[in-house]
Amino acid sequence: MEALLNEWLWQEEYWLPPGISWQDIEMKEDEGRFPLPRDLIYTLPLAFTFIALRYVFERLIAVPLSKHLGVKDRIQIRAASLPKLETFYKQKNRQPSQIEVVSLGKQCGVSQRNIQNWFRHRRNQDRPSNTKKFCEASWRFVFYLISFTAGLGSLINTPWFWDHRECWRGYPKQPVAEAHYWYYILEMGFYVSLLLSVSVDVKRKDFKEQVIHHIATIFLIGFSYCANYVRVGTLVMLVHDSSDFLLESAKMLHYAGWTRTCDSLFVVFSLVFLVTRLVVFPGRVVHTTLVVSLEFFQPFFGYYFFNALLLVLQALHIFWAYLILRMVYKLVFLGKVERDERSDEESEVDDEEEEPEGEGDECSWQQRKGTINCKLSSLANNCVLNNLTNQRSINSRLPKAR
Repeated sequence: MEALLNEWLWQEEYWLPPGISWQDIEMKEDEGRFPLPRDLIYTLPLAFTFIALRYVFERLIAVPLSKHLGVKDRIQIRAASLPKLETFYKQKNRQPSQIEVVSLGKQCGVSQRNIQNWFRHRRNQDRPSNTKKFCEASWRFVFYLISFTAGLGSLINTPWFWDHRECWRGYPKQPVAEAHYWYYILEMGFYVSLLLSVSVDVKRKDFKEQVIHHIATIFLIGFSYCANYVRVGTLVMLVHDSSDFLLESAKMLHYAGWTRTCDSLFVVFSLVFLVTRLVVFPGRVVHTTLVVSLEFFQPFFGYYFFNALLLVLQALHIFWAYLILRMVYKLVFLGKVERDERSDEESEVDDEEEEPEGEGDECSWQQRKGTINCKLSSLANNCVLNNLTNQRSINSRLPKAR
């Protein structure tokens, strides 16, 4: 069975252009390294290594850094201990319907309003803290910054960095440099670690798009390595890393409350993202894989599959660009970015129902400020009325005292 699977999986028409066999691309030891599918096995233990490194990094570096930068967590009201409601919350539904609320109220002997408040506080209790989100953003920032710097250093002197036709000259018999081999393995191992930890990471508004992005990226890196699309693959990774570390650094400043610096960095990120993902990526990278590559070989299965994955990434780029442009509009015309439209807002629908005492995070700042001002005005009026009442009472007692 294994032999039949290998024979079917590694058919030459899947991986190589027409007229080229595996024997044609065999390379001697002195000719350099040729990418082999078995090299990708190392990415799985490497992914677990990244997860362990992240655990150590967040606790030894990210948490102290968050305190130093002034990251503050909201004070949340903990839900009362009600075993029946807790069981329902964990096993059935986090947001019960009206019929379920009535049923739970009868079982626990609690009013419907208290049942709804309990579930509201319980959902808020599960929301990630700013410190947790800061740690996650700082870990990604460190990796993307190192990856972009190392990738740019290894590619700046290569001929295909400046002339994209060089990506296909001599294909598929192209040796892979040691630096580009590690660039591929480390990048794929990191994205595998992100996919493995997606269930415990902060669930954001674009959660589904992020999962699709991670899966498409892993398939793209793995397939391009096996088919020796390494030259154009390094360009794809470099384009993505160029803006990712700016986004994560802006998130870190946002959680720390550095609003002006965050807004300035967000503008820089927006420009870099829009240029690299909507101009450079489709105009240079996708163009060279779709059009320029046909000057050197006839299309085959690998050609269609690789370009299909690139187009999936481009569709995600357009989706994120739309969210980013919405944020830029708010920043320019409203003077402030109220929410991270791209991926900094939790996707929980029930968060929109939070209590207004202070843990509410969905209501806009203007609404919360108006509520606070109303309460302060009411409190001030009550204080004034109390003072006037006390003063009249004192004046009415003065003649008697005399």
